Amino acid sequence: MHPELEGLAFQVHSERRLHGVPYQPVHELVARIAAVQPRTVAVTVAHRSFSYQELDARATQIAGHLQALGVGPDSLVAICMRRSFAMIVASLAVLKAGGAYLPIDPHQPTARLAYMFGDAQVAAVLTAACTQEQIPAGEYEMLGLDPEGNAKPLVAAVWRRVEIEPSNLAYVMYTSGSSGQPKGVEITHGNLSNLLEWHNAAFSVTSADRASQLSGVSFDAAVWELWPYLVAGASVHIPEEGLANDPIALRDWILSQGVTISFLPTPVAERVMTVSWPTQAALRILLTGADTLHHYPTAALPFALVNNYGPTECTVVTTSGVVRPNDNAAGLPAIGRPITNVEVYILDSAGQPVPPGEAGELYIGGAGVGRGYRNRPELTAERFIRSPFATNSHERLYRTGDLVRMLPEGQLAFLGRADEQVKIRGFRIELGEVVCALNEHPHVRESAVSVREFAPGDRRLVAYVVVEPAARLTHAALSKHLGRRLPDYMIPGSFVRIEALPLNRNGKLDRAALPDPDSSNSLPVDNFVAPSTPIEEWLSSVLAPLLGIEQIGVEDNFFMLGGHSLLGTQVIARVRDAFGVELSLRALFDAPTIAALGAEVERLLVTRVTSMSEEEAERILNNSKAVEGL
Repeated sequence: MHPELEGLAFQVHSERRLHGVPYQPVHELVARIAAVQPRTVAVTVAHRSFSYQELDARATQIAGHLQALGVGPDSLVAICMRRSFAMIVASLAVLKAGGAYLPIDPHQPTARLAYMFGDAQVAAVLTAACTQEQIPAGEYEMLGLDPEGNAKPLVAAVWRRVEIEPSNLAYVMYTSGSSGQPKGVEITHGNLSNLLEWHNAAFSVTSADRASQLSGVSFDAAVWELWPYLVAGASVHIPEEGLANDPIALRDWILSQGVTISFLPTPVAERVMTVSWPTQAALRILLTGADTLHHYPTAALPFALVNNYGPTECTVVTTSGVVRPNDNAAGLPAIGRPITNVEVYILDSAGQPVPPGEAGELYIGGAGVGRGYRNRPELTAERFIRSPFATNSHERLYRTGDLVRMLPEGQLAFLGRADEQVKIRGFRIELGEVVCALNEHPHVRESAVSVREFAPGDRRLVAYVVVEPAARLTHAALSKHLGRRLPDYMIPGSFVRIEALPLNRNGKLDRAALPDPDSSNSLPVDNFVAPSTPIEEWLSSVLAPLLGIEQIGVEDNFFMLGGHSLLGTQVIARVRDAFGVELSLRALFDAPTIAALGAEVERLLVTRVTSMSEEEAERILNNSKAVEGL
C-alpha cells in the first residue's frame, strides 16, 4: 500500500471549495506551467512529444480565432476528433477563448452528430483535417487541425484574456437519453476545479508523474485523464488505437512509457490485473471505474488499485476508495467514500434517509453537481432537485437512480439500478433510447431491450421485436437501421422475434419472462452466403460461437452481429494460434466480414510463408487444415 493513499486521502472534508480559496480556471493553470517550464513534455503520442510551450502557443492561436467568431463565456464549441495531441490543443483553445467544449467521437452516425450539434447550439466545430467530410453541415464554422495541433486558415486575431467565473461552463458531455435522444450534461469550471484539487491532493500528483490517456473523447473519464496532470506540469501519454484490448500489450506500453498513474475502465482493469507485473514497475496507482468491479487485486501487484464511482452529471468522480488485496469479506469491492466537498445521501422512495446498512437510492450534493441538462429544463428539474438537507435554497441534489448501501466502515456498496439504465463495457446506455430507435422501423410494431450475460463478464444487449404480420426482418436489416441513429455500442447483438411483449399484472413489461435468444427465435442474420474457402470456413466456425449465433455468412458484419473490440481480441488470438500471423485490431475494423477478413489472413499467411524456410513453411501448413487450399 502506498503511503499517500492512507489517512485523509479519501475522507470527506467539510470545507466548501472556492470559499476563501483563490480561484483560477484550468487554462490559466496550464499557461502558468508553460511559462515556468516551457520545454517540459506535456503530451506524448507514439514517438512524438510536445512541450507545454507548444501546447499553450497553439491553443492560444486558435483561441484568438474563436474569440473573433464570437466565442465567449457559456458559448459552446464542439471538438469532434479522436484521442490525439490535436484534441487536447482544441479543448484547451476553447477554454482559453472563454467558451466550453463539447467532446464528440466523429465516428458516430451523421444523424446523431447533427442532432447533438443542433441541440447544443455550437458556435464552431474543431475537427481533425482528415475527418472534416464526416461532419454534417450546419450554421457553424468548421476548422480542421493537423496531428500537431496546427489549424489553417485562421482569422488574424489577438487572443485576449477573459474573466471566467466558477459558474461558467467548462464542458458539456452527451449521454444516452431515455426519451430517445441523447442529452447534454453541463459541467462548470467550479465543478471541474473541485475534481482537480481533490485528485491532485489525494494521489500526490507532481510534475514528475506520467499519466495515460486511453478513454474515448466522449467518455467523461477523458476529462479526468487530462486536466489534473496538465495543471500539475506532469505529462500525458496517448497510445495507439486498440492497445487497451490486449492486456499484455497494454502492460508493456505502460511499462515502456514509465506511466505512474493510469485510469482503465473496469473491464480492461480486471484483465490487466491478471497479467504479471515486474516489482519495479513505475506504475504506482491504477484507477478504475465506469462499471461494477468484480475482482480484488492480488498482493503480487506492485501498484494500488483505486475503485471510483461517479455519474457524468456529477463531474466524473463522486466516491473513491482503495481496494485492498483479497479483502473480500464483504462481497464485491466497495465504491469508496465521497471525495472532497461532495456529500452523498441514501434515501427511500419517500425521500427520507434509510437506516444504516439498508439499501436506498443514492443522491449526490456538493461541489461536483453539474448545472443540469442543456436545453432540457423539465428533465433538469426532475433529476436535479432542491436539497431538503441544506439551509441554502440554491443547494441541489442529483438523483442518480443507483441503489447503494452504507457499509460498516463508511464505504458505499453498489447494488444496481432503480431504472432501465445499464452499463455495457463501461458505456452508459438508456434502454429506452434503443427501444425508440427500434420502434421507428416500419416493420416493428413494438419492442423491448434487455441485457443478457453470455459468459462471465460478457454482457450484451438483446432486442425483442414484435414484427408486423407477413414482414420479413433480418438481424442485418435492424442493425443497419439502428446504425443510422445509434453508436455501435448501443446496437444489440441479438434480435429475438416474439408474438407479443410479456406483461405483468400491472400491465408493465415482465423482463423475467423474456426468452433467452437461441436458433429457434432469433432473426436470421441476412441472406446467408456460405463460406467458399478453407480459411472462410475456419473463421465462420470461430466467429459464430463467439457471437452466440448458429451460423455466420461471409458477407455478415462482425460488429453488426454484436461483436466488439474485446471479442475482437479473442479472434486475433485464435488467428495467431492457428496460422502464426499477427492480425491487428484495426484490420478487423477495416475488414469486418468473413470474406474481407479471410482475404487479409490469406495475405498475411502467404507473406509469412514465402519468407520462411521450406521446413518451417511445411510445418505451418501441416498444422493448419484451414490453409490446405492455398
